[in-house]
Amino acid sequence: MQQRLTFRHTYRFWIKTLLAGTLLLPFLPVEVYSEPAQATPKSQAAELKPAEIFAARRHLYETIGQMTQIPWYRLAAIDQYERTITRAHPKDRKHPERLTGIFMTPPAWRGWLNPDETDQHPESILFFKGYGRDGSGDGIADANNDQDVLYSMASVIQGYGNKQEDFNIALWEYYHNSRAVQRIQQFAKLYEHFDNLDLFGHAFPVPLGTNYSYRSTWGTKRSWGGYRIHEGTDIFAPHGLPVRSTCYGVVEIKGWNPFGGWRIGIRDLNNHYHYYAHLSGFDKSARIGEVVIPGQVVGWVGSSGYGKPGTQGKFPPHLHYGIYRDSGLHEWSFDPYPQLKHWEQDERKQKSKKSK
Repeated sequence: MQQRLTFRHTYRFWIKTLLAGTLLLPFLPVEVYSEPAQATPKSQAAELKPAEIFAARRHLYETIGQMTQIPWYRLAAIDQYERTITRAHPKDRKHPERLTGIFMTPPAWRGWLNPDETDQHPESILFFKGYGRDGSGDGIADANNDQDVLYSMASVIQGYGNKQEDFNIALWEYYHNSRAVQRIQQFAKLYEHFDNLDLFGHAFPVPLGTNYSYRSTWGTKRSWGGYRIHEGTDIFAPHGLPVRSTCYGVVEIKGWNPFGGWRIGIRDLNNHYHYYAHLSGFDKSARIGEVVIPGQVVGWVGSSGYGKPGTQGKFPPHLHYGIYRDSGLHEWSFDPYPQLKHWEQDERKQKSKKSK
């Protein structure tokens, strides 16, 4: 009986709320709820070359940054994080090809109680507490217009202030996900440090021309510590051979792991976590929170792991290299072997060109 009463009260509440929103529409200016004007043309990002895309994005970040007093690299970090989440959930975050990667659901854009599902008027969207704003100055809040999308996100962030702690709070209030806050902070650090968007170069994890060997071992069985699969590729090499960062990234984790021994984890702008395990030691420059570049030495090959801190020699010296993709709420590994082969071949080609 109590459940029926609760359901009735809840049902009546939402009916009254929807009716109230509908009844208020006649009191708004006619242009607020009338048919919107023609939407602005969609971005031609798909037709641009990579360098042109980076240049166009940088210009967009700086333009909206000047309007909102938010540093361009923070806007770039949010945009890139959103882009990585869309790659992890392409079916749930569909939107036309454009410069920005930010995705807002239609109800969030127009306002959850907004009865007009195609509303593009900033005034009525604001009335219904939607996120959509007009950043291009054409009087329309178009969810597929790059300036409108980025300005809408910037407006959310701007409401909390421009200090670093304000930025962190704004991210938490929007995402309610500590992982999202950390990722965006890391991305912003990379963009600010290098003052560049094109930070997707790679290097092979050990120096070419040295004595090493590897094959695809991802997914094979492992038994130490319980049944599991091998989540990486083993690169066998002499003890003490330098281990290099494969990417531009931020050192996220460093220290001992019972399985991986002395290990280090680096996060890149694709939201990939690069895992280097069984090391014999770390380079002093590879501190948690520090920025690294492709080819930078972060440690040395060893045989640590499978036990208490300091355990060595339970297997031949090698580098365990793994890559994990962040989906927003959890991470999963994928086979790094194809990437390793590509980076190895690409680095050989670059060296060959330089030697000519």
